[in-house]
Amino acid sequence: MTSAESVLDALITGNTRFREGLSSPKPWQSANDYADQNPIAIILGCSDARVPVEIIFDQGPGDLFVIRVAGNIVAPSQIGSVEFAALQFQVPLVVVMGHTRCGAIDATLQHMQNSEDHATDNLKSIVDRIAPSMTSVVEANTSGDQESLAYHCMRANVRASVNQLKHGSSELEGLTEAGQLQIRGAYYDLDSGSVHFFD
Repeated sequence: MTSAESVLDALITGNTRFREGLSSPKPWQSANDYADQNPIAIILGCSDARVPVEIIFDQGPGDLFVIRVAGNIVAPSQIGSVEFAALQFQVPLVVVMGHTRCGAIDATLQHMQNSEDHATDNLKSIVDRIAPSMTSVVEANTSGDQESLAYHCMRANVRASVNQLKHGSSELEGLTEAGQLQIRGAYYDLDSGSVHFFD
């Protein structure tokens, strides 16, 4: 089985190629080439159109098992998707990836700072999952700098999602404790094109 460290290196190298405009060509292949999938990593990312996961890591079809949802939140369906890929494909690495200037983070901040904000029920279900991770960051903020606040809230939300994946599933918890799976946080910088991985 490929190690999480070697997969992480492949993702970092692919992101470097992407940033330098040296992404490798992905020629069309026949349907037979995609009869089986063998992803090297699971990425739980945001649905923002500016964060196309395979492209920013310079990976081809079948290389990544990608789950995208606004605010890279963790709900039962996301946990189930990660469990499926981790167990089915013995994938050694899960990356929870947020990004700068995230609309879901901004919507959550707006809702937290404005009691008159009336989000739709469905949007509120996303906001309600993000808000707890941001509460201490918002309460500690004294600068009034909304951009900096949103950045720190995004990072806190990624960390919360990592923690929910690690401890919200006995299957994933067992794999991580056995050293068969790593769950890492990261964020994509829309301005630089760089992916930054958390320790």
